[in-house]
Formats: sequence, structure tokens, C-alpha cells
Amino acid sequence: MPVMTPRRFGICIDANDPERVAAFWATVLGREAGVRGEEISLLPRSDDDIRIRFLPTDEPKAMANPHHLHLTSRLADDQQRTVDRLLSLGARHLDVGQLPEEDHVVLGDPEGNELCVIPAGNSWLAGTGFLGEVAADGSRDAGIFWSEALGWPLVWDEDGETAVATPSASAKVAWGGPPSVPRGPRDRFRFDLVAPEGVGREEEIERLVGLGATVVTELGGDGRWARMSDPDAYVFEVLAPR
Repeated sequence: MPVMTPRRFGICIDANDPERVAAFWATVLGREAGVRGEEISLLPRSDDDIRIRFLPTDEPKAMANPHHLHLTSRLADDQQRTVDRLLSLGARHLDVGQLPEEDHVVLGDPEGNELCVIPAGNSWLAGTGFLGEVAADGSRDAGIFWSEALGWPLVWDEDGETAVATPSASAKVAWGGPPSVPRGPRDRFRFDLVAPEGVGREEEIERLVGLGATVVTELGGDGRWARMSDPDAYVFEVLAPR
């Protein structure tokens, strides 16, 4: 049986002011931003970089996102330096119910998209890059689906919690298991799957359906092949090779 080419993973964030939010994240992550139609993308520096793009919306953020990003620290003072830097760029502290004894710091970007700054010495994110993890709401079924859909190894599977890692282990995507978080009619923070060179649109859609995805709608332009949903009904988009 031929070995499947790993897919590239990305996130898409709706923003009322995508230029401002994209500029914030470009500065935080040290990436350049590129504009393509109404979309602003942070240009990856390597194949393993998590793709990030921003789309405009008129809808205000009203609920916590089901997924958020974790930024890592290498040295003892790195966490506070990162927090101070993010606050200077327009982030703010958030109270999401974290306990006083928890050692991560919860912030919101300029539009309140949640993120955590993790202290040094965190064994779970040892060896990952600065953008160490996408922490996602979702069941074990979702984690298994995404491992197979991306062709990424499953690095955790216990008590309903699952995680995958990029092929180089530079970042993780982890699903926290039940209970699921409250959701609105449209998630502002969604996943992307980027097809590899040489794979056709219908072939890729059929493969994902076979793994448990559902077609929401097929798309025609801007390199967007289809909008689909995973086993937890979280919508993601399938993008043409880039």
C-alpha cells in the first residue's frame, strides 16, 4: 500500500479588522503577511509551519473560540517577556475560569481570540516551536479523524483526549475530549487542510468522506475546494495545493 503524503494544516480566523489582527500575529510569530483577494495569510517559513489566514466578518465575537493557540517559553523569564510583548502589541488579559494555581497566562489578541502563554519546562510541549500547539475542543473521534486526514502521527490517545504532531514534531494539535464547549452558529476559528501537489479535488474530497467527513458545500474559487465538517461537526475547508 502506498504511503500517503502528509497534508498541511492551517487555521482560518474571522476578524472584524483582519488587517489589524493579521499584523498582530505576523509580529508575534515573525512572519510576513500576504494578501490574496479578501484573505490575509501569514506566509509559512517551512512546510511544517501551521498556515494561518484571516477573513473579514461583520459579526462581533460573542463566545469563546472552541480552539486556541499555545505559545511556548524556553527560559524562566521568557513567559513574562512574551506576555509583556503581546500586551504592548494590543493583547489583553482574559479570565476564562483559569484557577490561581495554573501557571499559564491567558490573553486575547486584539479581537479577543484566546491564547495561552505556557511557562518554561512544560514537558508536553518540549521540543516544539514558539507556536507549540493548537488546543482544540473535540472528541476522540475527531482526533482520530484528523490524524488520518492529515497523515500525521497520533502522539496521545488517553481518556478521550488525543493529539497529533506535525511530521517534524514542531507543533501539536490536541483535542480535549468531553464535555464540548458551547458554540454559536458559526465558529470564528476553523481548521484548513491543504492538499498536496498531484492530488485532485474530487479525489481528496472522496478520501475525506471515506474517513468520516461530511461535505457542507463545494467551493469554486480562490483555491478553496470544499467546505466540510469533521465527526464533531466542526467545519473546515479543503484548500488546493499552495
